[in-house]
Amino acid sequence: MTLNILHLYPKEMNLYGDHGNVLALKRRCEWRGIDTKVYAYEPGDEIPDDIDIIFGGGGQDSGQSKIEEDLMKIAPKLKAMVEDGMPTLVICGVYQLFGKYFHTHEDKMIDGIDVMNLYTEAGPTRLIGNITIESPQFGEIVGYENHSGLTYIENKDAAFGKVVVGAGNNGTDGTEGMIYKNCIGTYLHGPILPKNPKVADYIIEKAIERKTGEKANLAPLDDTIEERAHKVSASRPR
Repeated sequence: MTLNILHLYPKEMNLYGDHGNVLALKRRCEWRGIDTKVYAYEPGDEIPDDIDIIFGGGGQDSGQSKIEEDLMKIAPKLKAMVEDGMPTLVICGVYQLFGKYFHTHEDKMIDGIDVMNLYTEAGPTRLIGNITIESPQFGEIVGYENHSGLTYIENKDAAFGKVVVGAGNNGTDGTEGMIYKNCIGTYLHGPILPKNPKVADYIIEKAIERKTGEKANLAPLDDTIEERAHKVSASRPR
């Protein structure tokens, strides 16, 4: 079996080591004897029909503007994939654009593709630093945030997690990220998956189950290094 990963806009949206999430998915699959293939999608490309996982990283406002037109063109296909339960991880810039819109500091409205019920307004300062959240599904999750956009989700119960340390979606309501079906949106860079293997394995499991129609039983891995990285990150001051 081969799991096919669609990496959205790796040239424009790849700040703060977000590409490491794709590497983490590939490696955790390979350690279990699961083949992977990564499709790097750039504006104007065609999306293959046999995708199993979608990933999109962070980027500057200028990068979001560059991909806006193309993203709207492929929006129907992406929305259909998410609605069908495709496991998806979108971070920072792409997370924002999976919502309704991003209103920038320059008073420009960058349209989102409305996959997730959220919107983003430019904030007065950047929210930067180590962040720890508590997720009902995954437990403690750690990462690093660096964003000036303030994201507001319609349903706080749909948040990826509750902020323990850090700012999260907007620095005021205690939420971080959002989960819709099998789509996870978050501001956690780092990258997030190497330090939070439960989230990585969830994505892999859902991809296998969607592809095969059978429950996935992933072989356990020795996550000693990953757990150590998690603890170190959680111990760092804001």
